[in-house]
Amino acid sequence: METKNFKRVMVWEMPVRFFHWINVLSVVVLTVTGFIIANPPALHSSAEATNLHLFGVVRFIHFGAAYIFFFNMILRIYWSFVGNQFASWRAFWPFSKKMWNNFWHVLKIDIMLLNEDHPDVKNISIGHNSVAAFSYLALFVIALISIFTGFALYADTSSWWLPKLFSWVTPMFGGDFMVRTIHHIAMWGFILFTLVHVYLVFYHDWLDGRGEVSSMFGGYKFVRDDRMKKTSKTKKKKK
Repeated sequence: METKNFKRVMVWEMPVRFFHWINVLSVVVLTVTGFIIANPPALHSSAEATNLHLFGVVRFIHFGAAYIFFFNMILRIYWSFVGNQFASWRAFWPFSKKMWNNFWHVLKIDIMLLNEDHPDVKNISIGHNSVAAFSYLALFVIALISIFTGFALYADTSSWWLPKLFSWVTPMFGGDFMVRTIHHIAMWGFILFTLVHVYLVFYHDWLDGRGEVSSMFGGYKFVRDDRMKKTSKTKKKKK
């Protein structure tokens, strides 16, 4: 039986890890408060209406989380230009023959549960595989839709200039109803992505044994020596 040697490699830098967990928390808060705003519960109380401001608090939390989500996204875009190769925007642009091979290879493993041994893509990429790259591109588009529609809905009641930059979105879609519907559908896109993402992360953590889950806490993955040699050779050829 062949024994493989593994090296501990820093993959996810601290800004990427911070972005990930801030994004997780803000999406959870936005989803919960969004459900409450979309379908507010009936509150029965004998207190004066002026002393009841629960829905206002919910809206404040929702808008606060939206700002955090927005600026966190801007910081991640910035880091895609200054971070390491795994955080770079190039890692999310998988339009090459090798990456397409990796895409179909990962689909066979993740969906059809096949144990395929492909010579070019025997090891899943150190950072994101091609399927993950495509899904994050799709998620980025969904995030943009959420930001544009969310701030458009907020623009009418906000006195700050930032939300008002998106006031043109509402008339473009014909009114608040359609914008709110698109915003709501985008939320379900995040929910669907989260379910699939969590499953695949734990699945690959078990399948590959490279520290997929722990890497988003500590930043390190375990990579085979032969994979590292192939990566270094590829870099030398490019140079």
